[in-house]
Amino acid sequence: MGMERTLSREFLHVVEVAAIESARTMGKGDRRHSDHVATESMRKTMDGVNMRGTIVIGEGERDEAPMLYIGEKVGRGAKEDPEIDIAVDPLEGTNLCATGEPNAITTFAAANKGGLLHAPDCYMEKIIVGPAAKGAVHLDATPKENLMAIAKRLHREVKDLVVIVLERERHQPLIEEIRSAGARIRLISDGDLAAGISAAVRGTNVHAVMGTGGAPEGVLAAAAIRCLNGGMQGRLVKTKEGQEERMKKMGIADPKRIFTERDLAPGPEIMFAACGVTDGNFMRGVRFFGHGCRTSSIIMSLQDHHVRFVDTVHLDGTPDVVVEF
Repeated sequence: MGMERTLSREFLHVVEVAAIESARTMGKGDRRHSDHVATESMRKTMDGVNMRGTIVIGEGERDEAPMLYIGEKVGRGAKEDPEIDIAVDPLEGTNLCATGEPNAITTFAAANKGGLLHAPDCYMEKIIVGPAAKGAVHLDATPKENLMAIAKRLHREVKDLVVIVLERERHQPLIEEIRSAGARIRLISDGDLAAGISAAVRGTNVHAVMGTGGAPEGVLAAAAIRCLNGGMQGRLVKTKEGQEERMKKMGIADPKRIFTERDLAPGPEIMFAACGVTDGNFMRGVRFFGHGCRTSSIIMSLQDHHVRFVDTVHLDGTPDVVVEF
C-alpha cells in the first residue's frame, strides 16, 4: 500500500500544525522566532507518525540543531513501517511571516528511500516552468533563448510572459537580461518555492522562475513539479568551503551537474504537502476565529496522480463551538 493511502492525512497534519503555530507569530517582526516555532512544531508532529523517516535535505547540518538537520531521524516507526526520505522547509518565507507579507508557507516532501536528492544545505541555480514548456529550457541557455522557447511552447510572444525572480543583488544581470528580452518580471523578497509551484499551475499568470535560491527549496520544488508534470533544471552552488567534498560523500560525483526534476526527485512514490501561513497565489493564510482556525493546504501524490486542495476548519472542542465559513 502506497504512502498516499497510509500517510497522506498525517503529512497534511504536519504542515497544518506548523502553519497554525507560525501564523500566531505573523507580523510580530521576529523571523527567528517564527522559524523556531515552525521547526519545533513540525518535528514534534513528525515524531508522532508511524514511519521511519530521514531528513535528506533540510535547513542545516547536524551541528546546527534545533533546525531539522540533514540526517536527522524522525517518526516513531517500527521495523515493519516504511523507510521514508524527507525534504523540509518548516517555514518558507520567514521574513514574509514576520512582516505579514504574502506567500509564507510550510512545506514537506516525502519519497520512498532514495527517492529525493541527498545534498548539503547550499544554493541551487534553477529554472522552473509549467507542463507546456517542459523540456524546452536549459540552464546553460541565455535567458532570452529560454524565454523564446517558453513563448513558442505557449503560443504567445515573449512580452506576454511573467518571470519570477528573487530580488537579490546577485540577480541584477539576470533581471536586466530578462527585461532586455521583453518579458515582465515579478520580483519577490522571499519564497521561491511557492513561486516555483505557481509556475506549474495554470491560471496563476506565472510562466517561469529563474535564479539562484536554496537547495532545500529546489528539491522540494522538484517533488511538487513532478506531481504537477512541470519542468525544472537545477545546479548546486557551493556557499562555503568543504561543500564540494560533502557533495561527493553524498554521491554527487560532479558538483556542476545539471539536475532535472526527475534527478532531484527520482522516487516512484512522491508526496508533497504545503499549507499557507499568509495569503498566496493558490492558498489562503491561516484565519483565526473565536473557536478555532481555518487552513488552506495542497497535498499531491505522484503515484496516485492526485492534487488535492484542502480547506480545513480546526475546532477547539469547547461545548459552544461555532463553525465560521
